[in-house]
Amino acid sequence: MENYEIIKKIDDFSCRISELTKAVNVDGLNKLIEDDNQLMANPSFYTDMISAQKVLKRVKHNQEIIKTFKQLEDLLDELNLYFEMHKNGEENLEKEIEETITNLDQKLSEFEIQMLLNKEYDHCDAIVELHPGAGGTEAQDWAEMLFRMYRRYAEAHNFGFEIIDYLDGDEAGIKSVTFMISGDNAYGYLKSERGVHRLVRISPFDSNARRHTSFCSCTVIPSVDMDVNIEIKPEDIKIDTYRSSGAGGQHINKTESAIRITHLKTGIVVTCQNERSQIQNRERAMAVLKSKLYQIELEEQEKKIKSVNNNNLLNAFGSQIRSYIFHPYSLVKDHRTNYENFSVENVMNGDIDGFINAYLKSEYNVR
Repeated sequence: MENYEIIKKIDDFSCRISELTKAVNVDGLNKLIEDDNQLMANPSFYTDMISAQKVLKRVKHNQEIIKTFKQLEDLLDELNLYFEMHKNGEENLEKEIEETITNLDQKLSEFEIQMLLNKEYDHCDAIVELHPGAGGTEAQDWAEMLFRMYRRYAEAHNFGFEIIDYLDGDEAGIKSVTFMISGDNAYGYLKSERGVHRLVRISPFDSNARRHTSFCSCTVIPSVDMDVNIEIKPEDIKIDTYRSSGAGGQHINKTESAIRITHLKTGIVVTCQNERSQIQNRERAMAVLKSKLYQIELEEQEKKIKSVNNNNLLNAFGSQIRSYIFHPYSLVKDHRTNYENFSVENVMNGDIDGFINAYLKSEYNVR
């Protein structure tokens, strides 16, 4: 790499980190951490475990931001040092300079995306639902493949992964699944996955080895705190119990522990069968219902804003956002950003960061 190219990179990194300095506000974050530490020192802090967990999560989040920002500053200092030594005649530093540039560029881009996730519910955990389209076994198998992809994504990012409801397919795959991915900004990242996912492949269920196209819809909503002001009146819901159909052992499958809640006004149906007791399933189902109702409120607010701005955007829940082509060639392409990945295997193993980051950058108009 030529000296002028290195100088250009250093100037770009310096400018971006300078802009982030204002957004991060390390002094402000340290003050928030100090205030929270005082709360944690109170003997009655753990009396309300829900509130305590919020504070602990906030402290960890702010500490991670400061730690990551310090690492970026250290990498830039390291790059400047290598370049000064290189200009002064030090040999064999080209490899270290290029590696540091690559590392800093990647970490800086990831951190810039993270700092953009500052909307009201970006920090929430994500509730994800997958529903196969028409096509029977073929579509249900595609839904299971996407389910595995999101599980692998969660594992790669050390996110929590919890199945809320799971309904097996008739012959293979799944008829529907609801799961929660929990971690810092989980919803902020995964909201990019809302929409219809399209698969093109040679069907393993077709004896004539013909090419098939399958669809699966993905819904992502934020898991809102239970203290959000969403009122659910008893007369507005219908609650049914039934025996669980998924895996879980004899107890789960022999007792009517599964819960189905129907919200009569909106027609929303929520089911939960993953917990061992009916009470636990009911609590979890009510939490999911509350999150869905909250999401409807948010969408109504966004519609009003868009109507005022005369900005008609694509319906994220009904649009085909991405194609996964297994045959006659290998390609995964996002139709919103035109981002592509030719390694279908890597994508199906959870490598979807490129698609998520491209979507977020397009949404926030980031280079």
